[in-house]
Amino acid sequence: MNMIRTAMLLAFMTALFMGVGYLVGGTGGMAIAFVIAAGMNLFGYWNADKMVLRMHHAKEVDERTAPEFYRIVRGLAANAGLPMPRVYVIDNPQPNAFATGRNPQNAAVAATTGLLSRLSPEEVAGVMAHELAHVQNRDTLTMTITATLAGAISMLGNFALFFGGGRNNNNPFGFIGVLVAIIVAPLAAMLVQMAISRTREYAADRRGAEICGQPLWLASALGKIARGAQQIVNQDAERNPATAHMFIINPLSGQRMDNLFSTHPATENRIAALQAMAQEAGLGSEMPYEEPGAGGPWGGGSAAGPWGRSSGGRKGPWS
Repeated sequence: MNMIRTAMLLAFMTALFMGVGYLVGGTGGMAIAFVIAAGMNLFGYWNADKMVLRMHHAKEVDERTAPEFYRIVRGLAANAGLPMPRVYVIDNPQPNAFATGRNPQNAAVAATTGLLSRLSPEEVAGVMAHELAHVQNRDTLTMTITATLAGAISMLGNFALFFGGGRNNNNPFGFIGVLVAIIVAPLAAMLVQMAISRTREYAADRRGAEICGQPLWLASALGKIARGAQQIVNQDAERNPATAHMFIINPLSGQRMDNLFSTHPATENRIAALQAMAQEAGLGSEMPYEEPGAGGPWGGGSAAGPWGRSSGGRKGPWS
């Protein structure tokens, strides 16, 4: 089913790319756009994950450079029965994270320094379990390639602004066609938001809670990330809005409503669903208590490090 859904989404994005090409350069522009789109689909299948990681200046880490964070991901991957993904850190103060890769064997997970410094080890585990759930559900290929194509559509719209609409080109609609292309381009990210079903976030929340063993870890993390995303601007995400749907919480400013055009469900609804899940499992419904000033997963005040037990006594997935 995921393969069929991915193929349909790629066909739609290719058609949209060709439509913008037609508005810019007529049939010739549409033909060129088709060739470019076909090449990008092929290139994107193998390299879109690398492009997205590069857009956000992600740096790969290992057990030597980020031992505790790497250990958390390794333990969660083992819990989920997944191959160990590549692990990246993004130097960005906004707390957030995403996963990418064409399949579980070629997956990568990335977290910002803001997330690692603001969240407790248990909350980091909840977030990374959510991202590994996306990998296990094979959402990452669709999410990554659509981000790449939507970014290309936006660039094509910018190209139309400078080179389209002249008398000597093949554009059958003239300047009106160029204006339409310019309007379509900024909406590319919105089309991606509509194409990527928000039910995937709920499914990844639920599976992530199962992987880490405690829904409240992720619930607590979502609240902190949402508040951080409202207060701290993610400049890389603002420059590449088509990648917004890949993050665990929408990294763009000014998009908080749970409506058709939002990349994510309302955070309050996600937290409520996780609390209900915890209550059903007999794990309570209160958020975990955290000592003021608790540090990130490499220390700084949290007594429950990624090698020990949480404040509730549950053993972490890294143990």
